[in-house]
Amino acid sequence: MNIDDADLRLLDLLQTDASRSNQALAELAHLSPPTSLRRIKRLRDLGLIERQVALLSADRLAPLVGHGLTALLEITLERQGAEQLDAFEARAVAEAAVQQCYRVSPGPDFMLVVHVPDMPAYLALAQRLFTSDANVRNVKSFFSIKRAKFEPRLALQPVGEAVIAR
Repeated sequence: MNIDDADLRLLDLLQTDASRSNQALAELAHLSPPTSLRRIKRLRDLGLIERQVALLSADRLAPLVGHGLTALLEITLERQGAEQLDAFEARAVAEAAVQQCYRVSPGPDFMLVVHVPDMPAYLALAQRLFTSDANVRNVKSFFSIKRAKFEPRLALQPVGEAVIAR
């Protein structure tokens, strides 16, 4: 699949603020509105745009729903065969409380970012994911006391004709 600088500009603009109108996106990307619309549809069809979501303000929601607990977890499995790694990953990503799941190396096998309402909810999650799995050897939990930055944005650099391989 081929993408060019105009596609990268659109992707960059969308990941910064996907609520902009097509007219505004086209103007900022230096494209005509029909071209912008057509390119964005193509980028979605190519799978470069997975989905559009709203980022909520945790601090402003806290008085209404509570702060909850955010934990970063290191998980080491007893056996690291492809089947065991896939099985744990499938269980982890199926949990609504798991916001991010990474296979990592070296060190632990997985890093998870989880958000739960309170400590009893964390305990229930830990029992479902770790205690009930005989293949989980070690879990280290680190509880967040402050989030200084959260930015899901990818740095995109226009480089002339960019080629992304599937």
